Amino acid sequence: MTPRTVSRKTTATRSLLAAALCWLALAGASLPALAQVAGTVTQLSGPMMARKADGKVRILALRSEVESGDTLITEKNTYALVKFIDNSEVTLKPATTFVVEQFAYEAGQPDNDRASFNLVKGGLRSLSGLLGKRNKEKFSLKTPVATIGIRGTYFTAEYLGAGGIDVPVAGRPAAPALAPGLYTSVTTGQIVVSNAGGTLAVAAGQFGYTQAAGTPPVLVPNGSGLPFTPPARFGGSTADSPAAPADKAAGPDCVVR
Repeated sequence: MTPRTVSRKTTATRSLLAAALCWLALAGASLPALAQVAGTVTQLSGPMMARKADGKVRILALRSEVESGDTLITEKNTYALVKFIDNSEVTLKPATTFVVEQFAYEAGQPDNDRASFNLVKGGLRSLSGLLGKRNKEKFSLKTPVATIGIRGTYFTAEYLGAGGIDVPVAGRPAAPALAPGLYTSVTTGQIVVSNAGGTLAVAAGQFGYTQAAGTPPVLVPNGSGLPFTPPARFGGSTADSPAAPADKAAGPDCVVR
């Protein structure tokens, strides 16, 4: 074999290798990025689905993974508890739409923390985890009338759209309609509800109400009366202002912006 023949073979081999590497790079670029696993469904009392950003829908079950970008939708009789990878927990009420816009957490990389949620409608009970305690400024829960930032607390939030709902009251044949808006209650810590209309601090044991994005939040003497009654196996309280479980009581404050 002459040196010229060896040189030609070497050149051909290099060309084929370069072409293969180029094809792999293009193929990789065309593949969709894998979504970040944000948490897991640990309790579920009925049907719930997750809608992807591309419109695809999947039915969730116990131990189903929840990913960044998922819109979680519970049916009218479904309670669901999602435990996130930083040990925070969110319990969703029936008929709730809740978006996990972005969630990223790594124990050794706090600079990369990201948590952005959106409560489109319905209600939830939230217990913050490690991300909220070490990077409160990187956690946000949006609602149609306020944005909620969390740090180490236990609270409920419920948003009612136009028309409100009728709340049953014992001893009455019918109850007055509950006004639309955002209803909040705090068990431990503190929240601060802010929007274009103003800012309001709500301490443990207090209740807040925000009618609209441009209306100042106000304290109200009682809770909304909206039921929050997940099955007993979910843990926690069934009251409007939840009592913290024994192993989750007391924690730093919470900021709602």
